[in-house]
Amino acid sequence: MFLVGLSGGIASGKSTVVAVLRELGCAVIDADVIARQVVQPHSKAHQQILQHFGTEILLENGEINREALGNIIFSQPEKRRLLNSITHPEILKEMLKQLLKYFVLGYRYVILDIPLLFETRGLTRFMKYTVLVYCDPPTQLARLMKRSGLGVAEAEARIGSQLPLDEKRRWATHVIDNSGDRESTRRQVLRLHARLEDSLHFLWARLAVGTAVAGLGGLVFLLIRHFI
Repeated sequence: MFLVGLSGGIASGKSTVVAVLRELGCAVIDADVIARQVVQPHSKAHQQILQHFGTEILLENGEINREALGNIIFSQPEKRRLLNSITHPEILKEMLKQLLKYFVLGYRYVILDIPLLFETRGLTRFMKYTVLVYCDPPTQLARLMKRSGLGVAEAEARIGSQLPLDEKRRWATHVIDNSGDRESTRRQVLRLHARLEDSLHFLWARLAVGTAVAGLGGLVFLLIRHFI
């Protein structure tokens, strides 16, 4: 089993690509979903966040107000680094659990949906391939303003807080250009899926594991026959 890192930029359309991959039956681990899970009330990360950021960031039901917390870390880089130091270890633990599950189930590859994959760079060395969901800057700005109701200056500030998509594009092994319509994007995802399915990477390891399992199964069968 090999790993495929998937990333993009704010309003680049990554969720559209993930939806198509899920339709195709791909195993997708969503780092954003895990990030929400690990900060649920009574969790280790939840308690640490409250110690450092105070109870003002809580909703009435005790969950963390992501918008309030986001406003803090957006304007204060040191707070963002502090939050990452709390949540990232917990996120990685859960990702490893899910990877093990998909390995046992026999998936050929697993897609890791990580929004800041190219910003952190630390995880890219574990990926056989990296995929960037790209769209041109004017389209990205227009989509963000429409989706979030932001003004031009606010939207540009949000986009500017991330690495430019053109820079990320140089690091990705595959690019899905989502500047056009949904059907164009879907065709690109289908081509990518076919290429990944046909990949021979790690085939030797899969054959070795299969041979070992088959040999062990044969030994167990012979032992059962002997004792019967």
